[in-house]
Amino acid sequence: MLLAVLALFALLTVNSAYLGAVSFLQWLQGSALEDQLYQFMFLGHLALGIIIIAPVLVYGFLHLRRAWPHPNRLAVRLGLTLLGTAIVLLATGLLLTRGMPLIEVQHPFGRSIAYWLHVLTPVLVAWLFVMHRLAGRPIRWAAGGGIAAFGVVAGVAGAWITGSDAPPADEPVSFHPALSRTADGHYIPAEALMQNDYCAGCHADAHADWQYSAHRFASFNNPAYRFSVLNTRAVLLERDGNVHAARFCAGCHDPAPLFSGRFDDPDFDHDGDPSASAGITCIACHAIESVDEPLRGNADYTIADPEHYPFAFSRQPVLAWLNGVLIKANPDFHKRTFLKPMHRSPEFCGTCHKVHIPEELNDYRWLRGQNHYDSFLLSGVSGHGVTSFNYPERAQVNCNGCHMPLIESTDFAARDNDGSGRLTVHGHGFPAANTALPALLDMPEHVNEAHRQVLEGALRVDLFAIREGEGIDASAIAPLRPEVPALRPGATYVLDAVLRTLTLGHHFTQGTADSNEVWLEVVATSGDRLLGHSGSRDSSGAVDPWSHFVNSFVLDRDGGRIDRRNVEDIFTPLYNHQIPPGSADVVHYRLTLPADVTEPVVVTASLHYRKFDTMYLAAFQADEFVRNDLPVVTIATDEVVFPLAGADSVVQAPPETPTWVRWNDYGIGLLAKPDRGALRQAESAFRSVTELGRPEGALNVARVLLREGRLDEAAQSLRDAAAAGAHPWSVAWFSGLVELQNGQFDAAIATLAGLAETRFAEARARGFDFSLDYRLQNTLGRALFERAKLARPGADQLEWLRRAEARHQLALSIDSENVAAHHGLAQVYARLGDADAANAHRALHAKYRSDDNARDSAVSAARRRDPAANHAAEAVTVYDLTAPRASHVAYSPSSRAAQR
Repeated sequence: MLLAVLALFALLTVNSAYLGAVSFLQWLQGSALEDQLYQFMFLGHLALGIIIIAPVLVYGFLHLRRAWPHPNRLAVRLGLTLLGTAIVLLATGLLLTRGMPLIEVQHPFGRSIAYWLHVLTPVLVAWLFVMHRLAGRPIRWAAGGGIAAFGVVAGVAGAWITGSDAPPADEPVSFHPALSRTADGHYIPAEALMQNDYCAGCHADAHADWQYSAHRFASFNNPAYRFSVLNTRAVLLERDGNVHAARFCAGCHDPAPLFSGRFDDPDFDHDGDPSASAGITCIACHAIESVDEPLRGNADYTIADPEHYPFAFSRQPVLAWLNGVLIKANPDFHKRTFLKPMHRSPEFCGTCHKVHIPEELNDYRWLRGQNHYDSFLLSGVSGHGVTSFNYPERAQVNCNGCHMPLIESTDFAARDNDGSGRLTVHGHGFPAANTALPALLDMPEHVNEAHRQVLEGALRVDLFAIREGEGIDASAIAPLRPEVPALRPGATYVLDAVLRTLTLGHHFTQGTADSNEVWLEVVATSGDRLLGHSGSRDSSGAVDPWSHFVNSFVLDRDGGRIDRRNVEDIFTPLYNHQIPPGSADVVHYRLTLPADVTEPVVVTASLHYRKFDTMYLAAFQADEFVRNDLPVVTIATDEVVFPLAGADSVVQAPPETPTWVRWNDYGIGLLAKPDRGALRQAESAFRSVTELGRPEGALNVARVLLREGRLDEAAQSLRDAAAAGAHPWSVAWFSGLVELQNGQFDAAIATLAGLAETRFAEARARGFDFSLDYRLQNTLGRALFERAKLARPGADQLEWLRRAEARHQLALSIDSENVAAHHGLAQVYARLGDADAANAHRALHAKYRSDDNARDSAVSAARRRDPAANHAAEAVTVYDLTAPRASHVAYSPSSRAAQR
């Protein structure tokens, strides 16, 4: 019996030496080395560990009974301790072996204790065995030493050959214009990416959440996407003779058919092929090995056919159980394969949520598309943007904080993620704003409820100011509430509504901003009498085109609207009403009161969201379209009651938002107007903030003065802001701009360099890092270049030019398609006499800059064709509050309630 125990322990020693050597090398090198050989060795470790339990216990207790009366009490005590330690070793091994009935330990802390006991007790067992034998019979050192030496040699040799990679393909498969690639250059079988049920075995809660996500329905199983991608494939097949350019879509929407090569088939069975409805599967995301830097988007990632544990996907119950035991007992290889640090980064999300339209697709030129990533990166929310109006108490480090909220779970991956003591996992429903899919696919109500919770309160609507007259030049009466002015029957007024983004880390809405339908509905009534209505809907559910939309109105090259997600035709925007994070917009409404109005005037403003506009819904539903019944979420609402002249004055409860914040938001929205549309009004608003004792007022006045070129006044306003306690990093940014424009290059360089290094204790404490704002790096590079022009030719000038080069290269390391950086480098290299580099960056600058001449032609055509869009595209637009046109639903209290 003793020989059997020793033989099994000897095998375990050799096996453990191999496993330990691999683990040590992984720790030393910081790279994954475990492979199929390692997993089979680990399976052997489990098997030997289970087999040895009975012999150890039987021999141990038999030997204890026989040796208990032995007069050598030291040997007895050591033997008893040895037996107890061996039992701890075996017990912790069982506890770590998940999948065993009744003895699983899932809590991370408990598993950590069991793991370290299991690692340390073998050393203690060996020492106690030696001490026990020293107190008794002589030890056979030669046999023990031979086993130990063999174990070390076998372990090191095995570790050396473990982790060898398969040779890459001689000619890697191309998925261009998607920027994706496979790790070995070969295709990946679609089935390898479609093993969701396998993942669900251990991650049931995450899988259940994913089942109703937009990722799950990203492919041909999404009726809206299906319509658009099939149209694009048809256009490309007719134009190019193949559908290769549609890979642009597939890199993010159709990974299973793309990486298996099926997507390239013009006759791809999008109805019958299982890969067509796979969507973004568990493995399609988690098998991504790296995202290229600098981030370009367009699916710029490397994906691998992941190596699995033995018996993965086996249909034999015993083998499938063994596979589960292996994963649960040794999950590190699984974690390293499927959850890398990169998966927690905004760059991972950005690889598909940053887009450019390649020339291969539009047969024109490179164009920027949707871009959540840069919008987040340059925001105050991320803690990287230097221009933000508002900053959080702590920087939001990634997208998961909003879009993968923690959910309570008993999954094997569950842990205490937030210090609450609850076991949770990150949700995989990705709540955001796609309220159409749950309605179109008849999902449970809780799916859209999650989206509604994200949308509601994401912005604030504030009926803030009113003025008498036709335009915005007259003095405004503001803020509305607690005091509300009396209105004169027969007079005309312009009412200002402020829209302020609150909870977003990127522009509202970003994404499919051309087909998202967000509009401001404003209703003015007097008693039961409708005085004016903007934002009404007709019998088909279509919103009045003369409403204010928070969208991007995108054109094709002929000036026609992109109305069916026909990305291959996108040319230029006519206007872009999206609102940056922490920013605002002001929307103006004109209301003429009838001379015979006798009751107070009630004005209600509501910001509504619907995923798809009626035009697009009708296009992809075709003959099935009846009306647009997609869910409408009211994001925010506000209401003001105006008394009539001669009536008693009205005092209403003010909004909870502090008055200075309301003034500041009002100024921000006015400052955001294109060109110089409302700078005078913005300055006045910000001066009101100053009068309320807030440093933001003087700081934002400086923004206005800079826009107007009033540099001396801007400098003084910045000094006032600093003295009042404005954010020092904001003061530094605008001070650097003033110094640069004044030709004070040394001062500008010192100021901007300090900002680029985030030399502000408060900013660092809040997790901010301004070095990632490529606008800052380019501005500093420009200041250095201007300083170089003043330096004496030779070493001094060369140093300034090299410093300018370094800053622009830093900008390109963040955004390789950055127009300003390429322009700056072209100038620097021209000064350095490097003609080849200068010409290369001039070519890249020409590639990435906008084509303004071509844009003007399309915009002019669109303005002539669409009067409502032409009106909305003005720098300052005043919308008329009138009764709905005949084609739109007439107002009544009941019809208004129905619309909501």
